[in-house]
Amino acid sequence: MAEEKKTTKKAPAKKAQAPAKKVKAVANVTVTQTGSPIGRKAYQRATLIGLGLNKIGRTKTLEDTPSVRGMIRKVAHLIKVEDAA
Repeated sequence: MAEEKKTTKKAPAKKAQAPAKKVKAVANVTVTQTGSPIGRKAYQRATLIGLGLNKIGRTKTLEDTPSVRGMIRKVAHLIKVEDAA
């Protein structure tokens, strides 16, 4: 009689965990739309939508990142910016 070999799968060895990273406090900005995109160039309307705005009076709180700051500069004449506390 031929003996059958039984194979057992072993769990992979656990990796050493990296030390916990310190989380930096994220700065936020509050953006409120004050002007209409009617009659503006298409990229300005698209930028407002990218910021989460599409009607006068709408407010969004966004992370203060370089990309958001660049979008704010493009439509600065249509929005009001405040530092979120």
